[in-house]
Formats: sequence, C-alpha cells, structure tokens
Amino acid sequence: MLTTSSRLRIQEILTRLAMGKEVTLEERIYINKYASRDQNVSTWLRKASNFQQNKHSSNQIDDLLDGLDLCSSDPHSSYNPDYDDLGEWFSGAPSWIRRS
Repeated sequence: MLTTSSRLRIQEILTRLAMGKEVTLEERIYINKYASRDQNVSTWLRKASNFQQNKHSSNQIDDLLDGLDLCSSDPHSSYNPDYDDLGEWFSGAPSWIRRS
C-alpha cells in the first residue's frame, strides 16, 4: 500500500519521465522498487514510458487500446514456449494470475 507522500512523489517523477525531463538514477530505482510490488505503479510507469515514446495514435481505436493497457511497452517481450518459463513470463502480472 502506498502512502500519500510516496504516491505523490512517484506521480511527480513519472510526470517528468513522460515529459522527457531529467529523472535521476536514484529516482528510477525508487520507481522500479514500487513498480515491482504494486500493479498500479507498474501501470503508471508503463503509461509514462509509452507517452514519452510518443506512441499516442491519431485514431479512436488505437486510443481505446492504449487506454485499456492490454499490450506491453516492450516490443520484444513475447512468450516463447521453447525457451521461456511461463511463471517467469507472468512475473509482472497481478498476484491472482501468478502461480502460487
């Protein structure tokens, strides 16, 4: 659970990241620490990264898909059953999806 001060700091850092402004290594480590534990922070980070990379589209269908956040921001993050462990592939998923 995030405290109000942590949430505000995270959102301030992510706003700067999305705008392409300077974000220090310590701030990136701070964000990643929370993103690995909290699905909301992970989603915020993914959206900020997408915004920074100007992946915003010009049509309504792509805007809807971006809003639903269905795909990964990493174009190389696809599951390969010959080489990947399914449990590791779902490591960033919500706790109810991961194996116990």
